[in-house]
Amino acid sequence: MKRRRLLQYAGTGLFTTLGMGALSNWQGVQAQTAGVTVRWLGHTCFLFTGDGRRILVNPFRRIGCTAGYRPPNVQADLVMISSRLFDEGYLQDVPGDPRVLAEPGTYGFTNMQVQGIPVAHDRQGGRRFGTNVIWKWNQGGLNLVHMGGAAAPVDVEEQILLGRPDVLMIPVGGGPKAYTAEEAVRAIQTLRPKLVIPTQYRTQAADAESCDITALDDFLQLMQGTPIARANGDTVALQPASLPTEGMRIQVMNYSFG
Repeated sequence: MKRRRLLQYAGTGLFTTLGMGALSNWQGVQAQTAGVTVRWLGHTCFLFTGDGRRILVNPFRRIGCTAGYRPPNVQADLVMISSRLFDEGYLQDVPGDPRVLAEPGTYGFTNMQVQGIPVAHDRQGGRRFGTNVIWKWNQGGLNLVHMGGAAAPVDVEEQILLGRPDVLMIPVGGGPKAYTAEEAVRAIQTLRPKLVIPTQYRTQAADAESCDITALDDFLQLMQGTPIARANGDTVALQPASLPTEGMRIQVMNYSFG
C-alpha cells in the first residue's frame, strides 16, 4: 500500500497542474543559468535564487529554537513548507503573494517540476506531529532536496523517488520531530548526496527553556573525515561544476546575529 501511495505522488498531479502542452514545455526546457545562490535564514529556512526564480522553504515564527533569528520576510515567487508547525510553516511574515506549496504531490511552476514526498514527522509514524513533506526540485542545473523536519528513516521507495541529490538540506539536531545526528548520518549514507547542508540544530537563537535540539558539533563529529566548507556569511553560490565529483562535502552556513 505504501509503495502504491508513493508512486502515485510521483506520477500524478503534474498533468492536472501543468496541462499536456506545458508538460512538454517543461521536459524540453533545461536550466537557464547554471548555479543557484543559497541563503540561510535560520533553522530549516532557506532562500534559493537562480533560473530567474526565488524559492523560499520553511519560513518560521520566532519562538523556541527560532526565537533569536530575524523574521524571514524576504520576497519569493514560490514558498514551500514541510508542515504547518510554527518552526517550518509560518506564512504571516512572508511579503507579497507568492504561490505556496504545502501538501505532498507533484507540481509545475514556471517550467520547473517540484515534488513533495511525505514522511513521518516523528518516530511514532506521524501520530504525534503528523506528516513532513520532503521537497525535491531542480534549479540552476542542481538537484536539490530539502528534508524539512524528517524523523522517519529513508526507505527504499523514498530512496527511489529522491534519487541522488546534488545538494541535501537535512536536520541534524534531534528532538522529538527531526533526525538526531546519528539518524541524519544514516539518511546521508542512503542518499549519497554530493553536498550536505545541515539544518535544524541549536544556535544562540534558541530560547534556553523551550528549545529541545542539540548543537551541530555531534553531527560533525560523526562525519569526521568528510571535507567541511564553512561559509563566511549566510549565503553561498553553488554551481554544478563546483560540487565534488567523488564523495561528498559538508557546507556549514553562518548566521550573523549582529
